[in-house]
Amino acid sequence: MKKTDLLIIGGSAGGLLTATMARKAYGKDVAITLIRDTETVMVPCGIPYIFGTLRDIKKNRISDSGLTRANINLVIDTALGINRKEKTVTTRASGVIAYKKLVIATGSLPIIPTFIPGYDLTNVFAIKKDEEYLGKIFAQMENAKNVVVIGGGFIGVEFAEQIRLLGKNVTLIEAAEACLWQAFDKKYTDHIEKLLKDNGINLLTKSRVRRILGEKSVEAVELEKGQKIPADLVILGLGMKPNGALGRDCGLVMNDAGAIVVDQYMRTSDPDIFAVGDCAQKKCFFTGKGVPLLLASTATMEAKIAGSNIFHLRLIRANKGTISTFATKIFGKTFAAAGLTEDRARQEGFCLMKGEFRTMDRHPGSLPDAQEVNIKLIFSRCSGVILGAQISGGNAVAEMINILSLAIQKGLTATELNTFQGATHPLISPSPAAYPINAAAMNAIATNCSHLNEDVII
Repeated sequence: MKKTDLLIIGGSAGGLLTATMARKAYGKDVAITLIRDTETVMVPCGIPYIFGTLRDIKKNRISDSGLTRANINLVIDTALGINRKEKTVTTRASGVIAYKKLVIATGSLPIIPTFIPGYDLTNVFAIKKDEEYLGKIFAQMENAKNVVVIGGGFIGVEFAEQIRLLGKNVTLIEAAEACLWQAFDKKYTDHIEKLLKDNGINLLTKSRVRRILGEKSVEAVELEKGQKIPADLVILGLGMKPNGALGRDCGLVMNDAGAIVVDQYMRTSDPDIFAVGDCAQKKCFFTGKGVPLLLASTATMEAKIAGSNIFHLRLIRANKGTISTFATKIFGKTFAAAGLTEDRARQEGFCLMKGEFRTMDRHPGSLPDAQEVNIKLIFSRCSGVILGAQISGGNAVAEMINILSLAIQKGLTATELNTFQGATHPLISPSPAAYPINAAAMNAIATNCSHLNEDVII
């Protein structure tokens, strides 16, 4: 029987960072082993860009150099089961491995719509984070003329854009009223959808798939209203679900979504087992309710907490919930969001004030690479604390949303954001006199004050 101090199951973002964080936290004398079941690991968020931008699957690999430098024992194998009483993990090829502490970082699996007839036809692909499987999609994509993408979340929108860059006929089908509606309010989803349509994507919202047609290989997709869309290849972009089977099978407490229940230190119901990443439950930062958000940025936050606390609690109550920070780029325009949308905040019962602003991301705005920035900030009207943010513009807005994610995490107010000091330069940022975050916060304050003045009786 092999033995290790810390055993990690899963080799993507959560597992990798847990291993390297634990090495930094506990030094060179702790034996750390990481098991994963694939020879290579894909950059999860980079998978759509294999097809239209990189044009090479190998360029989307995560290097193992970080594990090598940290002296992590890497085992390419499949974990079959956990014996909590004996504190062992049984593997397919390497036998039994005994652990002192265990981290489950098994990630997520694509949602397969088994309720749609034809989901299992040839050339109908879910998005698995596996290089060999993605290679099959890549090979079939070369000869496909008509591609249908089912699902208008981030996976679906990004795949649709990248496949369109190849010159394919692309249809994107979304059952809800808008693409990316969970992350953005209507003004921003309207802008996203216009970009998709203007660049030749056939976008069908408020549309449901009845069945996928074909003998052996897909030939068309039929909608509930009877419309048939030709298809040589179908991408199932309906999202991901937690891969918590190992935790469930060994008796750990699970939630209704199939994720492993954890506390703020990422401990499961077994004090010697932690869980991080998509397989672990997620709770909303604002309400504490469960949320089905599976993000690499959240996984890395959780990995740092687990890696630091695995043998001793060092980061006190570090995981206060998922803020839901997103960024994507669609046909040259960047869209980013953090926290609650206005619609979601109102549904939760918050009393709101909001501030919006529009400017250029260079000063002067006549510089040749300048792009327009639109920003919307959402605050609690009573306390002034920031609840959410949405931005569109050039690449700079992806870093602005990170500032705002931290602002949400720290509970900053509109007044603090109005007066925060930032570095600016004509060639790389908006004007300091019209920096979007400050200006939108100022507008929120001004609007709220005008409402208050309306209530004053003279």
